[in-house]
Amino acid sequence: MDYTQLAKDCFYKDIFAVETTGVRIEEARPNYSRCSLKIDERHFNVSGNVMGGAIFTLADYAFGVAVNTGDPSSVSLSSTINFIRPTKGPVLYAEAKCIKRGRSITFFDVTVTDDDGNIIATVIANGFRKQ
Repeated sequence: MDYTQLAKDCFYKDIFAVETTGVRIEEARPNYSRCSLKIDERHFNVSGNVMGGAIFTLADYAFGVAVNTGDPSSVSLSSTINFIRPTKGPVLYAEAKCIKRGRSITFFDVTVTDDDGNIIATVIANGFRKQ
């Protein structure tokens, strides 16, 4: 089964992340995703670095794709982001991996890196599995 294409077919409807921000799905399978964001002028803050909201949108989207690929039944409960270092891009990647998938609560680690492999931010995201 081509989970990446299934995820792309489902998540293109996320207008904010896909159309407004420009996030793209690189790879998806149950409990895992890798998404990218090509940085352009709309992503920078007043300091000339990529805005935290753009970084969080990328991470949140990667979590949503990972938690719902193969089992589209989860919604976000909470997320905590830690910004490690500033970045100017030009491409950011978010990799979401499942830590634990319980009957009703899921736990994921999301790591955001730049195209040199530097860690830009880390996220712990929790989801609720609808019954």
